[in-house]
Amino acid sequence: MAHAKNHDYHILPPSIWPFVGAVSGFVMLFGAVLWMHGMTPWLFAAGVVGVLYTMYAWWAEVVHEGQTGDHTPVVQIGLRYGFILFIMSEVMFFSAWFWSFFKHALYPMGPLSPAIDGVWPPAGVETFDPWHLPLINTLILLCSGAAATWAHHYLVHGNDRKEIQRGLVFAVVLGVFFTILQAYEYTHAGFGFAGNIYGANFFMATGFHGAHVLIGTIFLLVCLLRTMKGHFTERQHIGFEAAAWYWHFVDVVWLFLFLAIYIWGR
Repeated sequence: MAHAKNHDYHILPPSIWPFVGAVSGFVMLFGAVLWMHGMTPWLFAAGVVGVLYTMYAWWAEVVHEGQTGDHTPVVQIGLRYGFILFIMSEVMFFSAWFWSFFKHALYPMGPLSPAIDGVWPPAGVETFDPWHLPLINTLILLCSGAAATWAHHYLVHGNDRKEIQRGLVFAVVLGVFFTILQAYEYTHAGFGFAGNIYGANFFMATGFHGAHVLIGTIFLLVCLLRTMKGHFTERQHIGFEAAAWYWHFVDVVWLFLFLAIYIWGR
């Protein structure tokens, strides 16, 4: 047949979602600027809704492609490489916050700098005890990562749906607990975001990590729902692999945050 597919690649049809996503992102950014200048927040909210809807609809199409056989082994390799590059970009993103933290910790600025260096943490900043709530959160996140690995093991070796679901439920619940405890920690911080570089670095680094935990928890929840629908098989589970890789990346970043900011940086 003239139009028969004789290759392993997936040729994408024209899609409206890149355009809709770009417009929504611009509206969200422009609305945020207006909001910061005391104007209406509704334009920002409309942009957020547009971005979220674009994400949902676009990923729904990707899931449909996988279920209809378009994700051949060759396509799966490309998807894996793409996600690895995405994680590498995330590594660079967090490297910037670590760079800022170590720069100010090793060369603290004082009133007479650079002639006389200041102190670190800055005077008046009461840091967290790393062996209380931060340690508990570390154990929670590591256990969540172990639960995700448990689910992945049963998916690859035997596709035991009950065990996969059990592991994902544990991973999601522990991720939610981490977010709750981090929010509790923030409300009891002895320093604020503004007024000192320690607080700015602390909240930017741990706050962005907390956002990644929230995104990763949703990622795993979607995998749980897809598992219940029977979407994954032993050979075709690229979405699950991406979620697991992302979650382990979040675990590793937290370990560095715990060691550098909570223990060494205090």
